[in-house]
Amino acid sequence: MATHPIGVHIGPGLTDENELVDGGPLARAAEMDADGVQIFLTDPQSYATPKPRPDAEALKASDVLVVVHAPYMLNVATTNNRIRIPSRKLLAAHAQASAAVGAFGMVVHGGHVLAKDDPAVGVDNWRKTFSRQADDGGFPLPIFLENTAGGGNAMTRDLDALGRLWEAIGEFGAGFVLDTCHAWAAGWDLETAVDDVRAITGRVDLVHLNNSRDPQGSSRDRHAPLEDGEIPTELLVGVARSAGCPVVLETPGDSAAHAGEIAALREALAG
Repeated sequence: MATHPIGVHIGPGLTDENELVDGGPLARAAEMDADGVQIFLTDPQSYATPKPRPDAEALKASDVLVVVHAPYMLNVATTNNRIRIPSRKLLAAHAQASAAVGAFGMVVHGGHVLAKDDPAVGVDNWRKTFSRQADDGGFPLPIFLENTAGGGNAMTRDLDALGRLWEAIGEFGAGFVLDTCHAWAAGWDLETAVDDVRAITGRVDLVHLNNSRDPQGSSRDRHAPLEDGEIPTELLVGVARSAGCPVVLETPGDSAAHAGEIAALREALAG
């Protein structure tokens, strides 16, 4: 595998009838000359339980790096029982389904608590989630928490908040995803972001390498093409190089655009 495997987020790649679209993720990866793919296992805006994929064995046997992104709806930090309890159950279900396709890891947003709540409660809800799963033998694959762009009571928007969260869950082996657009939106310094995160978590397992349509510190999560946004391209390349781990592009564009971004990023990292 490449020193810096470069993948692209392509969505579920399935119809509502659980049939492959355009040959599925592996065909899309080949089309873009990508080293990996990031997929959803269900509609990202639903609480649906994942179904067995028709390409599960092919994904598992492939040299293509597979990353699964959990649904956006999951929020195990919240004090709202109607969201937190289903989120815990679906987190476990998606982890099992992710392991079934041989995923490298599963990405989960850190979530948030309500404006009236103490963020410490959200941190403790994450600790309870990992602790209860550990009592059942643990998750079947690495869980990668991702930094988020906005929200004052978010668990992973600020480095200080990330530090408080990691004090509670670090013992369970949680991984971390550094999203450059989210970090930029939250006002992080991308020149030091990898080192800043590692000083807290001890690790960066995956980079979501995305440019931004908005100025630094905007709290807006609007991705832009890799070389056409507010973040200087050299900063993005520097993050990927410093992290030294797999990269997933979540940039807008078609297969041809992504193929071009992959080729340009490979060349920049090789240089």
